[in-house]
Amino acid sequence: MNLKGQTILVTGGTGSFGRRFVAEVLNKHCPKKLIVFSRDELKQFEMRQTFGDNSILRFFLGDVRDKERLHRALDGVDIVVHAAALKQVPTLEYNPFEAVKTNVLGAENLINEAIDQKVKKVIALSTDKAANPVNLYGATKLCAEKLFVSGNSYAGKTPTRFSVVRYGNVAGSRGSVIPYFIERRKEGVLPLTDIRMTRFWITLTEAVNLVHSALDHMRGGEIFVPKIPSVRILDLAKAIAPKARINIIGIRPGEKLHETLITSDESVHTLEFSRFYVISPAMSFWGRQKPLRGGRRFPPGLSFSSDNNPEWLSRTRLQSAVDAISKGQSIY
Repeated sequence: MNLKGQTILVTGGTGSFGRRFVAEVLNKHCPKKLIVFSRDELKQFEMRQTFGDNSILRFFLGDVRDKERLHRALDGVDIVVHAAALKQVPTLEYNPFEAVKTNVLGAENLINEAIDQKVKKVIALSTDKAANPVNLYGATKLCAEKLFVSGNSYAGKTPTRFSVVRYGNVAGSRGSVIPYFIERRKEGVLPLTDIRMTRFWITLTEAVNLVHSALDHMRGGEIFVPKIPSVRILDLAKAIAPKARINIIGIRPGEKLHETLITSDESVHTLEFSRFYVISPAMSFWGRQKPLRGGRRFPPGLSFSSDNNPEWLSRTRLQSAVDAISKGQSIY
């Protein structure tokens, strides 16, 4: 999407995704204004130091739980990328009400204020844990997905459209397993939940590119799913610490053996394109724009899971990525 002259706001803009998205937009596009909306003043200060003085980049202190603050922040905004969330699975299992306030009620606040301020497009970031969720984090993100899809009907006569991007854990981001394994290899022992465990593999750059593709193709109500490879956690552990002893600790509460990006129930509404899948809304009851076309029907009854994925990360690519992250470098 051509972002030239657009005013863009990123909720949770000081997180791993937000920082990379801001960098990409500033380097490759010419927006009118780029607003970082987050609740952490220290991270905003650090981000301002990193990017330096830039008349395009603005920092707006606030929380998606605060509806009035969102209303003020969205004044004159054309595009919103919603990356704000509480997402640490064990933490949210013990603090469920906090997860609901940010991930669900925060989504509701954003939807209502985006409509009232006549924002053109809103892209919400979701997770593979929202597909057949087994933990509270996944359940709140599934609920948020439903809210953003249905938000298109709430928009009424306004131009506001909502869509979602759903992807897996981002390699090397804060809270991912790679920095944890790198730290633990100093001890010569890596804790592993289950040797059969698999996960999807996506980089920050790929996540940012998916958002740009979604902004280009969205009509309203779609869930965009990237075509990304899987990785075996055991292979990842061996790539990080080949000489370390593996200590099997068992699957933790709220954790899956394999993750899913498209469920078998969603398959009947899914189209396959060259670089991503699109899960169309089951009920396009706002119906004022033609649905996205041109894709190939996804096989009905099948799922897209990290264990049945036709594409797996090669050992060469895996080792290269691990080496780069260990050195503090970004990976493609």
